[in-house]
Amino acid sequence: MPSTVSTTIVARLADELGVRAAQVQAAVDLLDGGATVPFIARYRKEATGGLDDTQLRQLEQRLAYLRELEERRATILRSIEEQGKLTPALRAVIEAAATKQDLEDLYLPYKPKRRTKGQIAREAGLEPLADALWADPTLDPHAAAQAYVKPAAGEDGSDFTTVTAVLDGARDILAERWAEDPAIVQPLREWLWAEGVLRSRRVESRDAADPEVAKFRDYFEHDEPIARVPSHRALAMFRGRALDILELRLAQPQEPLPGQPSLAEGRLAQLLGWSHQGRAADDWLRRCVAWTWRVKLSLTIERDLFARLREAAEAVAIQVFGANVRDVLMAAPAGPRTTMGLDPGIRTGVKVAVVDATGKVVETATVYPFEPRRDVDGALATLAALVLRHGVELIAIGNGTASRETDRLVAELLQRLRAHPGAPVPQKVVVSEAGASVYSASELAAQELPELDVSLRGAVSIARRLQDPLAELVKIDPKSIGVGQYQHDVNPSALARTLDAVVEDCVNAVGVDVNTASVPLLARVAGLSSATARAVVRWRDTHGLFRRRQQLLEVSGLGPKTFEQCAGFLRIRGGDNPLDMTGVHPESYPVVERILTAIGQPIEAVMGRAELLRGLRPEAFADERFGAPTVRDILLELEKPGRDPRPEFRAARFEDGVHDITDLMPGMVLEGVVTNVAQFGAFVDIGVHQDGLVHVSQLAARYVADAREVVKAGAIVRVKVLEVDVARRRIALSMRLDADITPSDRSAAATGARRREPGPGRGRTEPTTTAMAQAFARLQQTGRR
Repeated sequence: MPSTVSTTIVARLADELGVRAAQVQAAVDLLDGGATVPFIARYRKEATGGLDDTQLRQLEQRLAYLRELEERRATILRSIEEQGKLTPALRAVIEAAATKQDLEDLYLPYKPKRRTKGQIAREAGLEPLADALWADPTLDPHAAAQAYVKPAAGEDGSDFTTVTAVLDGARDILAERWAEDPAIVQPLREWLWAEGVLRSRRVESRDAADPEVAKFRDYFEHDEPIARVPSHRALAMFRGRALDILELRLAQPQEPLPGQPSLAEGRLAQLLGWSHQGRAADDWLRRCVAWTWRVKLSLTIERDLFARLREAAEAVAIQVFGANVRDVLMAAPAGPRTTMGLDPGIRTGVKVAVVDATGKVVETATVYPFEPRRDVDGALATLAALVLRHGVELIAIGNGTASRETDRLVAELLQRLRAHPGAPVPQKVVVSEAGASVYSASELAAQELPELDVSLRGAVSIARRLQDPLAELVKIDPKSIGVGQYQHDVNPSALARTLDAVVEDCVNAVGVDVNTASVPLLARVAGLSSATARAVVRWRDTHGLFRRRQQLLEVSGLGPKTFEQCAGFLRIRGGDNPLDMTGVHPESYPVVERILTAIGQPIEAVMGRAELLRGLRPEAFADERFGAPTVRDILLELEKPGRDPRPEFRAARFEDGVHDITDLMPGMVLEGVVTNVAQFGAFVDIGVHQDGLVHVSQLAARYVADAREVVKAGAIVRVKVLEVDVARRRIALSMRLDADITPSDRSAAATGARRREPGPGRGRTEPTTTAMAQAFARLQQTGRR
């Protein structure tokens, strides 16, 4: 399908991406034809010259911006032409504008607006006076103004009955003209962006001791060059302003002395080509310049630059959030193993759900080891019985309230299980429960788990997200995954677009088993919508498991175009054709047939045989439709059929005896899990119910500009405790294990530490309880483990 994109846009995209125009045109044609980014990146490499998904996402985003720019340009040209003011020179300048801001600057003098003071003065005939005084500053303003004094006020409310009022009107004409001249506004804006200072102060009426206000105390007296304000600080200050806690303003690089013109006024005069030379009108013109800056330009430019700062900060925050979501979704799956999910709670109890290797719920329970019941023995007996009855291999513990206490309870459970020969001893893993409550109360959860109480659904989700994070987390809004940086302060639609793209890329990179996938997971497959995903599941429920990819064409609403987009990303394990479990697209099965003919072996004897495949030349099997890049991908798929790009599963081992921030001391070296990454550093869970921060300067011995250069969410790292602030619950960590710990750090941490009451399992060394022993005996007698 041919594109409607202009050659100018294609050329600009090619320049920005550093690729050929033909590659851009091919990608645009495919996108406009309904192809998805994952499909283009994976199966149309010949057409685009190998553009990857990152380049294609950038192209897609910029294409939308440039098309909006062209639409706005056409609207502006039409508006000015209808006013009869569009000259060839103005058209050329507008057509050359490269950004929306440039376009709006050019349109400003012609933009329909409310009646201004300058317009009223022009209608009163004062423009010749303004022009004369500007052109010849030797004229005496008061003398020249006499001729323009009106005998009476106008019916429209204008009043130019005095020389002062006339000169003020002339001033308004010049000020409006200068403030709408892009040749003046743009250089001033860029100068202030380069040298201006973002000044933050606490609103005087707000109490600094108020806990909500105190969160922003770092910005109560804060000055920083606006161009160098990092994303997280910018968004923090904008949030403080939105809450009426902080006052923000754009300050000039140097404050003027009393009675002296400011640097901005000097810049404006320079751009106007005017200087005070002691002529008759120079004092009046100096006041016009000052007025223009103070009334017309200062607030406008401040607003423009604050918007620019926010836009840049939001772009970084969205990028960081998207990268963190990608890391979480692509985290190592524990795989198809029977898993117990624990959703910790104090008074309401710990919710328990056991799911089998396929994620099906097999049993649920609620135990009450904490206040007010403190039924530790009963809780241990119940959990042990569930482990023995279902052969639980993994225990997933939600990381919310009472997580550390529950972790200690499970540690004691495992210790007692080890005392019984033959009893399974599961591996315990702390899992982020971010979004579990959102899922539990959702319509989807009600459809999937109608027989379960809302509180128990969270435990099911926690168990399943350990088995396969991607398959479970696609069921909730990505914003609820809990790895963002000020995600509530950024443009929601821009954030949603980015996160949707990230989820789509992750799902399609892994592939989806069409016979087990949920509707939300299927809906993220390239080409499938929620409606077609539901249709796929209905077909599966009615006809049984899919045996061949071609059966997808029997699904209502899934036509050839949709099949083309989705088929390569859907997997059928144990079906009629072994290729259906791979990432080889059905359209290229004939290429596989040529490869099999050349080898002289059936498909079953070739798949997974690297020694057979690595000696083949992709070019030997390429044709006009499928080039060497596609054949190379096919050979890789045959070598590792159905391979999962995610890493091997491994859990962090938290230090025994370190359960609370008060247990920490500077110098300790611990293992932890990276929970979130921002530009300024990484947050690490070290098992004390309070994430520590590894500042970007402590990530490596070398200079690190962005924390993601070194770590990503979900990574298991070793860190050294640098400093502990118990009162503020802040933990400073370092991944530079040779980092120095100062004596003052040790002293401060020791002073801040305090003893706490033993929780369930802490310090408990008694043998197995009677109730638990009875549970073991009963289960061993029946032989059910």
